[in-house]
Amino acid sequence: MALRELASLEKYLGLKKPNKYSTQGDKKVPVLQNNNAPPLVGLVTIACHLVKEAKRPELLGDGAEGRAVVQQWLEYRVTKLDSHTEDTKSILKDLNLYMQDKVYLAGNQLTLADVLMYYGIHSVILDLAVQEKEQYVNVARWFDHIQHHPGVRHHLPPVVVLRNRLYTSRHH
Repeated sequence: MALRELASLEKYLGLKKPNKYSTQGDKKVPVLQNNNAPPLVGLVTIACHLVKEAKRPELLGDGAEGRAVVQQWLEYRVTKLDSHTEDTKSILKDLNLYMQDKVYLAGNQLTLADVLMYYGIHSVILDLAVQEKEQYVNVARWFDHIQHHPGVRHHLPPVVVLRNRLYTSRHH
């Protein structure tokens, strides 16, 4: 899965020449074969390298605090979401609480943290019933916003997140 995410990230970043990837170990950790340099190992390491290669530093966060928050969410993605050390519902609950008053995971603009968390949580959101998505309304709002951001959703199908609630039963 990580290899498809990296390929989609390359497209989103507008990188013209696709990189050569492989995986290592049982967990299929991505490896970027770098021409004259040693290989880069790990989703976050490679993703940050691609962002720098594309000259898109704003995706890594603004200022020291912003960069730290982006790194925190990238680490969360790998240690909690990818490693399956926590129950998915627990992750959604934590994320829903965090997103209560936020549009993006880190700061006031889309960052690499949003893109990689979106890629990582896509299959989870896809498998939720509409009623379950409504329990995580802040995650659903964030997810829908990210999936409609131009260029982000390359290899993934769109997900219907929330029912249209123009009218409630009280108004009929």
